[in-house]
Amino acid sequence: MQTYFNIRYEFDTEAVHAAIARRLPEPGADYIAVADGVILDFANRNPAYLDVINSGMFAICDSSYVPLYIRLLYGERVSQYCGSQIFRDVVSARRYRMMFLGAHQAVLDSLRENITPWNPDVAGMSFVELPFCGIDGFDYPAIAAMVERERPDIIWVSLGAPKQEYFMHRLRPYLSHGVMIAVGAVFNFFSGLGEKRAPDWMVRAHLEFVYHIMQSPGKQLRRCGSIIASLPPVLLAEYRSKNNRK
Repeated sequence: MQTYFNIRYEFDTEAVHAAIARRLPEPGADYIAVADGVILDFANRNPAYLDVINSGMFAICDSSYVPLYIRLLYGERVSQYCGSQIFRDVVSARRYRMMFLGAHQAVLDSLRENITPWNPDVAGMSFVELPFCGIDGFDYPAIAAMVERERPDIIWVSLGAPKQEYFMHRLRPYLSHGVMIAVGAVFNFFSGLGEKRAPDWMVRAHLEFVYHIMQSPGKQLRRCGSIIASLPPVLLAEYRSKNNRK
């Protein structure tokens, strides 16, 4: 686990899964953030949100650019581990009982149908639509009671950033077991409804943002503009931090 750009990342996929396995037998619940460029941008402009990101187990890197920045600044090679990949890996492993929270019921129903071939056990798991409200509008004790009745090991949360990270942070004190993982649009990707994942060649070429701009120009252009504006000071701060470490 290493801290870059003020976020505690775990880049090693085997270490991610080992950490989940170690955490589950321990008392209480915890969470993992899946940090893409939007989260990196917002966390470095919002100290309270940065604290939420770093108050969980760690973040995994869902940005193809962060590894490039790290290689440029430190000469170190690290890899992206995106939300769609950890979702597929964990679901397909058939190792854990899971619960799926968020999104519209139509998306959840289609998601269940599409991922059951990966793991037939999914057919008997709960896919729960959460109310459409602000972060203060959720009834956390009631949601926790519903989760506790099933006692899942992995709780997938799909509310979009930054809401889903705040949600996990606020729900955690009410849970006695489980690891929550926030996966953003992944439910949509694998449901076959709504937003889709960029083709692999675009991901490898660091052009996934172009694909998303084509799908949702207004929303994605605003996000890209914010990221571009915040990036130079973030990189400069990391460069200075690197020199101070020496």
